[in-house]
Amino acid sequence: SPGKVACSGSSPLHLLLASVRLVPAPAPMRWHVLRRVAVGVPLILALALGVRSTLGHRPVNPSTVAIAGDQLVNELALSSAYRLLYAVYSLRHEGPSGMYYPAMAPDVVLATVKSNPATPRKWLSRHTTHRAFGRSDGGRYKNIVIVVEESLGARFVGRLGGQPLTPELDRLADDGIWFSNLYATGIRSARGLEAIVSGFPPSPARSVLKLGLAQGDFYTIAHSLKPLGYTSYFMYGGESHFDNMRGFLMNNGFDQTSDVNDFDTYRFKGTWGVSDEDLFDRAHRTLSEVDGPFLALIFSSSFHSPFEFPDGRIELHEEPKQTEHNAVKYADFALGGFVRALKAGDYWDDTIVLIVADHDERPHGMSLVPIDSYHIPGLILGKHIEPQEFSKIASQIDLLPTLLTLANVSGNAPFIGDDLLALPEGARGRAVMQFGNNHALMVGNDVVIHRPSRPPAQYLYANGKLTEAPLDRDLAERALALAHLPGVMYGERMYTPLPPQP
Repeated sequence: SPGKVACSGSSPLHLLLASVRLVPAPAPMRWHVLRRVAVGVPLILALALGVRSTLGHRPVNPSTVAIAGDQLVNELALSSAYRLLYAVYSLRHEGPSGMYYPAMAPDVVLATVKSNPATPRKWLSRHTTHRAFGRSDGGRYKNIVIVVEESLGARFVGRLGGQPLTPELDRLADDGIWFSNLYATGIRSARGLEAIVSGFPPSPARSVLKLGLAQGDFYTIAHSLKPLGYTSYFMYGGESHFDNMRGFLMNNGFDQTSDVNDFDTYRFKGTWGVSDEDLFDRAHRTLSEVDGPFLALIFSSSFHSPFEFPDGRIELHEEPKQTEHNAVKYADFALGGFVRALKAGDYWDDTIVLIVADHDERPHGMSLVPIDSYHIPGLILGKHIEPQEFSKIASQIDLLPTLLTLANVSGNAPFIGDDLLALPEGARGRAVMQFGNNHALMVGNDVVIHRPSRPPAQYLYANGKLTEAPLDRDLAERALALAHLPGVMYGERMYTPLPPQP
């Protein structure tokens, strides 16, 4: 019959299917362009919301739901599917250092790093970098305040030969231990934070703040302080789940975090959150009410593109208002006010303050590693701190052991940084830096750089420039070991609060 398919000699199934009436396809639906926009735009927004899982400034990540100091509690809010997909996504950033540089066996890496005669240490095991640190005279533990200044490279700091934009910091440099040759480990905030709070050296991989194996049982300064009764705070004027900061810190010893979402009132709020003055005011109020020793990690954000800050607070360095130079000047103004509040506070007598940049605003130059762009300010203040200038080469990874010792804290930890104030007289100091896949070790003015698929190269660093020099094989071997070390410690789960059990 018309509209049916006829067939003969077929199976019953074929006959059944052949009896189905063929219906002509409907004509395609043609929508007016306005209707397409009306339906399409909300659909795209809904899909975007589904991907980001939030209407906030930044998409959701595991740090968004990190509300406790217990890793298990923080993971309860995450679905198993999300954890699996996020872990798969993260794996692409966890390539070992060995894939970039000449091979070196893990035991040789550890032995080489530990064999530096300039800084002998009390290693607790030949299988890890755990060692004894600090000293205690039996006195009271010091509160520790760490102020991380966003993007404050040396080129913005008058005291370091930069532009005259930091009068407050320049004056404060005479009141404490001023590190005039301090170098960041990288060019991102997460890299700076991992060095400052964990003492972890840099690698070609992403910062450990974002890597899976570091989301629990990974050493931070809070682990050394918690057994002594310290309460540890992380305070940020922006969104603390950015770069997984809150998740990493809460999973690794910190007790409380606060960010832009905790401010009911504020002077100013911009793209990156509340102003530095709002952040510092809240921090001072919180710390004034703490009973017992505390650690406060305070991360500023006003000096960050698009360089927004409140009107009428500073005399502008230039016009228009929203420039990096004006934002630096405002950040310095807010910092000076905070330090004055600390000195007037009840807890100043028992407090050590570290002020340090996370990195420069952006790298400059065409060098394999633009060392001049890694130069940052560092200052330790305290009522009983003897003012001095420390002019030897120093790294962000050295600040943690130095700070703990000044706070009268001792213990054991896996960090490899030096107590800078205990360096032997003849030591030149050293810094480690990562720029993309290029790794640099600077000892005094000698710099060895390892690059993928290239032999190591040595340079003399002077007047902001690298000049080729003959290769020192021993120094190159030490540099190679330091390039491999982060991958070994991370991959083998060595960077733990206590030495792993044999």
